Amino acid sequence: MKKSFLLALALLLGMAAQVKAAYILLPMDPEEQKNHLKAYGITYWVLENGAEAWWLLNYQGGSFAFRHNPIFEKECLTRGVTFEVIADAQFNRILKEISDPEVNMEAMKLEKAPKIAVYTPEFNRKGEKIQPWDDAVTLVLTYAEIPYETVYDTEVLQDELVQYDWLHLHHEDFTGQFGRFYRSYNNQPWYRENVRRMEELAREHGFEKVSQLKLAVVEKIREYVFGGGFMFAMCSATDTYDIALAAKGIDICAQMYDGDPADPRAQEKLDFSRTFAFENFELSRNPLEYEYSSIDNNMGRNVNPEQDYFTLFDFSAKWDPVPTMLTQCHTRTVKGFMGQTTAFRNAYVKSSVLVMGENKPAQESRYIHGNFGEGFWTFYGGHDPEDYRHYVHDPETDLNLHPNSPGYRLILNNVLFPAARKKKRKT
Repeated sequence: MKKSFLLALALLLGMAAQVKAAYILLPMDPEEQKNHLKAYGITYWVLENGAEAWWLLNYQGGSFAFRHNPIFEKECLTRGVTFEVIADAQFNRILKEISDPEVNMEAMKLEKAPKIAVYTPEFNRKGEKIQPWDDAVTLVLTYAEIPYETVYDTEVLQDELVQYDWLHLHHEDFTGQFGRFYRSYNNQPWYRENVRRMEELAREHGFEKVSQLKLAVVEKIREYVFGGGFMFAMCSATDTYDIALAAKGIDICAQMYDGDPADPRAQEKLDFSRTFAFENFELSRNPLEYEYSSIDNNMGRNVNPEQDYFTLFDFSAKWDPVPTMLTQCHTRTVKGFMGQTTAFRNAYVKSSVLVMGENKPAQESRYIHGNFGEGFWTFYGGHDPEDYRHYVHDPETDLNLHPNSPGYRLILNNVLFPAARKKKRKT
C-alpha cells in the first residue's frame, strides 16, 4: 500500500513538473474556439494576475498563449473557453513558425492588463438608466468578464483620465444637441429628464450651454489621446466628437437645443485641421433631422440588409502590428449593423486615416484608426454588431447567443491593444 502511494505521488509530481513547463493555447479559429469573446476575458484575467501572455497574430485566428497554471486551466474550464495544453517545445515551434519572414504572422507579448474607463452618463451608471438604449462595449466587457470603471464629464474635467490606459466613449452627442432626438422624443419623460440633467451639469461646471460643456470635455479627451491614451468610440460618439472639435467657438445648435439660433455662417467657419478623422463635411442644416452632418452614410443608404457586409483589410503583421492586432478575427467579412451613425462616407475621411474595414460598393468606411501625438484612436460605425437595427427601448443583446461574434471581437481587439509591448515600426 505504501509503495503504491509513493509511486502515485511520484507520478503526480512528475506530471506537475511536466505541466509547469507547458503553455496554455487559446485557439481562435472558427472550428476550434467555442467562445471567442470570453477568450479575451481569460487573457485579460491572466494579465491582471501578473502573468504575461502572447497574442499570436494571424495564427489560428489570432490565438492567445500563456504559461500553464492549474488555476488558469480551471478558469478556462469555468468560463467555457476552448484551450490546449502544449509543451514548451511545441510552443517554441509555433514561435519559430511565426517568425518565418515568409509568413504573415507575428507574436506580440502582452505584459499588463490595461485599466479601462467607459465614458457614460452618471445617471446611467447609478442604476437609474435614463437613456433607453444599451452600449455594445459595456455589454461585451461584462460578458467577457473584463473589469472597467465609469467616468463622465466631472471626472474628465478634473483630469482623472490619466489614471486609465483605455477610454471608451459611450453613445454620446458631443455637439450638445441631445442626440437630435427632439422631433421624435421631445415630449418623452426620458428625453426631458436627460436635457434637465445635462443643463444642470453644465451650470455646475460654469457653462451656460451643454455644447460648451461638451467642447471642454472633448478638448480634455484630445489631451488624453495626445499624451498617450487609447480612445475608442462607436456610433454617434465618433462623428459628433470630430464635429465638436471642428466647431470650437461656433454655435451650431438651433434654438430648441440651446435657447438661441445657430450661427448662420457656421459651416464656413469650421476648422477641419482640428479633427481626428473627418474633413470637408457639411453640417445638417435641419435641426429636426436625425443626422448631424454628411459624414454618416445612413440617409439614403441603398444597401440590402441581407447583403450588408464590410471587409476587413489584411495588414502585414511584422511591419504593421497595430492594425493587424485591431483586425484579428476568424473571418475577413463582417456583417454590417446600423446606428445613428452607421458608417463613414469615404469622401469625408482624411487621407491620413487608416481604413481597416470598408464596404467598398457603398463607398463607406466602417472601422477606422489613427494616431494623435503619442496616443491612438479608433472609430467603429454602428450601434450593436449583433442587432442590425437597434431602436430606442429595444432590449439588450444577449451575448450568450453570440459567443463567437466577429463584430464584437473587433471591440475586444481594441481593449487588449494597450497591453501589447510597444514596438517601433520597422524601416
